[in-house]
Parts: sequence; structure tokens; C-alpha cells
Amino acid sequence: MPGSRSETFFRPPQRACERLTIPAPLYNHCRLALARCAQPHVFVPVRSLQFMAVIDADEVIFVDSMAYAVQDGEGGKLICLAWSFAPAAGRDDLAAPAPVELRYYRDDARELHGRLVGEFGRELDDLLARASKQGCGPRARRVLPFRG
Repeated sequence: MPGSRSETFFRPPQRACERLTIPAPLYNHCRLALARCAQPHVFVPVRSLQFMAVIDADEVIFVDSMAYAVQDGEGGKLICLAWSFAPAAGRDDLAAPAPVELRYYRDDARELHGRLVGEFGRELDDLLARASKQGCGPRARRVLPFRG
């Protein structure tokens, strides 16, 4: 497809995992961004932290734009943390916080999560404001396991 880009991401071994919630507006905006996009995922740059968030139906991955790795001749960026969406069955109210499983792929991921909630939320709001005028650009993504 003309103008499309392919991105490759490596998922390092998981270091930790915990269940928590994210604010309802943030979760709802992730779902709204997916619904408005013709692609099965949405790329959201988090410029202030030099990160890229990638939203799909099951999770949001956060990738450090500066962390690049090569494995078996394939190059890609490393996933730092992910929000794995819990089934919506346990969420009865659209205004209730949404449960996620926070998956850590590096030591400072918990601290980073706190910053990403605010920064990613602002970038996602801006993206949605622009999306009504522009739509989503087509891109493809691949997530591969990374042997550390």
C-alpha cells in the first residue's frame, strides 16, 4: 500500500507483572482511536518522553524510540512496558477505571508507567482531535520475542 510503513518491535523477557487500573477516559480513548482507524492498531507518539505507544485490541505497548536491537538480522525497537487489557466483562460502567495488567520489560517500567498515564493521555487526546479531520495513516506492526 503506498505510504504504509512497517514497524518491528521486540518483546524482551518479562521482568514483572501487576494488576491495576487506568483512568476510564484513557481506556475509552484507546478504544475510540481504534474504532476510528481502518487499521487494527494505532500508533501514538509520546514526544515528551521519546516513546511510541501502539494500541491494538488486546494491549498498548510502549516502545522507547531510542532503544534499538538487532536479532537474527531483523532490527526493531524494544518494548519497555505494556498494558494488557483485561476482559471488559468486569467493567459495568464507562466511567469506572479500567483494569489492566501492567507488564514490565525493564527495571524502571513502574516509574515510567506513572509518567505515561499523563503524557500518553494528552497525546491521545490530541490525536483524536486531529483524527476527525485526517483519519489514521496505514502502518503495519510486528512484535517478536527478543532473547536477552
